Amino acid sequence: MQSKQRGNPRLLLVDDDRDLCNLVTQFLEPEGFLLSVVHTGGAGVSSAVEGNHELIVLDVMLPDKKGFDVLREIRTRVRTPVLMLTAKGDEFDRVLGLELGADDYLPKPFSPRELIARISAILRRSGWQSESNTALRPPVIHSGDIELDLAARTVSKSGEPLRLTTAEFDLLRTFFEAPGQVLTREALVEKVLDRKFSPFDRSIDLHVSNLRRKLGPQGDGTERIRSVRGIGYLYAWPTQP
Repeated sequence: MQSKQRGNPRLLLVDDDRDLCNLVTQFLEPEGFLLSVVHTGGAGVSSAVEGNHELIVLDVMLPDKKGFDVLREIRTRVRTPVLMLTAKGDEFDRVLGLELGADDYLPKPFSPRELIARISAILRRSGWQSESNTALRPPVIHSGDIELDLAARTVSKSGEPLRLTTAEFDLLRTFFEAPGQVLTREALVEKVLDRKFSPFDRSIDLHVSNLRRKLGPQGDGTERIRSVRGIGYLYAWPTQP
């Protein structure tokens, strides 16, 4: 995904709570966001695929189909980052959303400032407002059969592209920038998700699990991302022949 500096970020809000949509619009538009709002899952899929949005805010509960089904359809067709709105305290919804490819979640009810903070963090991770200078193009990093292009924000394995979320890309980048180092869950949450660590928040573990599954094992069958009990994770670089 290329760095973006054009205009204001365009957001798609998919939620059937019209009062909430009006409230969110009132808070986000003065912050410079351009909002498109739809109230059904079907309209959400169509708008996500046909529109040109920087981020999608998607509610779990919709009148015609579940938000998870909408997320599945979106993920098969576009890579646009998705922020899920879930019920407060419903861990199952949060886990399922992240497993299906959501970039982050926000429990209802939420404060407008928290919503803006989550949206801004995802946009930063996706490359919005990052500096663009071809003379200083970020490098391409290799680890065995994995290639990570920092400028294009793409990842490939043995030449085949991998579809990563913004969080998964930045998680892999963080591992690549600290080869052979054990990274704590707290450090990963603050670096990758751009928020304070909470011991009850399993988001980073789910992102690691999803990334591990997409990358697959090393050529010799060993895990690329190893769990370090009670501490965090270590990306194991392949042994040079």
